[in-house]
Amino acid sequence: MKSKSIKIVDSKILSDSWSVLKQITFDYQKENGIWERQSREVYDRGDGAVILLYNKQKKTVILTKQFRLTTYMNGNDSGMLIEACAGMLEENNPETCIKQEAEEETGYHISEIEKIFEAYMTPGSVTEILHFFIAAYEETMKLSKGGGLKEEQEHIEVLEIAFEEALHMITSGAIKDAKTIMLLQYLKINSPF
Repeated sequence: MKSKSIKIVDSKILSDSWSVLKQITFDYQKENGIWERQSREVYDRGDGAVILLYNKQKKTVILTKQFRLTTYMNGNDSGMLIEACAGMLEENNPETCIKQEAEEETGYHISEIEKIFEAYMTPGSVTEILHFFIAAYEETMKLSKGGGLKEEQEHIEVLEIAFEEALHMITSGAIKDAKTIMLLQYLKINSPF
C-alpha cells in the first residue's frame, strides 16, 4: 500500500538514452505532521538478477571479469571488475533471466537454481531491485566458453576460483562488487561445502 505521507508533485525526464533518469519533486510529511518539499534524481534501469555458481566437490565458484566504465571513472585504473554473473530482467522473470545470463556469460547451462533474497543495491538514487540466486554446477553443464554476447558488446572472462581464495579477494580488495560480496558471504554463512 502506498504511503499517504508522500505526494509526487512533478516528474521530469532528464535523460532516456540507455535508461531513464528523472527528476522527481515530491512532498514528504514528517513525523511532526509538517509537509516538506524535496527533489531527487532517480535512475530507472529496470530490475536485475545475479547468480553465484558453486561446485561442492571442487570447492570453487564461477565469477566473471569485465570492463566497467563507472569503476574506471572512479579510480580503478583498468576498469576491470570481478563479479558474479548478472543481467537485467528486461521482459523475463528473474529465474528465466538468470538461467539465460548464466549460459551466455559463463557457458554453463543451469537448470536447478535457488533464490535466496532480493535487495536494493543503491536505494538513494536507483530504482533497481536485484534478485539473488545460487546454483551448483558441474563440468558436464558446460556447453560453451561463455563470454557474453557480441551484439551486447560483452567481453567477459570466465573465472573458476577456489571459494576460500574468492573470500580472501574481498579483504584484499580484488573483489569490490557489492552483489558478489553478498553472495560469497551468503555461501560462507550457509556453507554448502
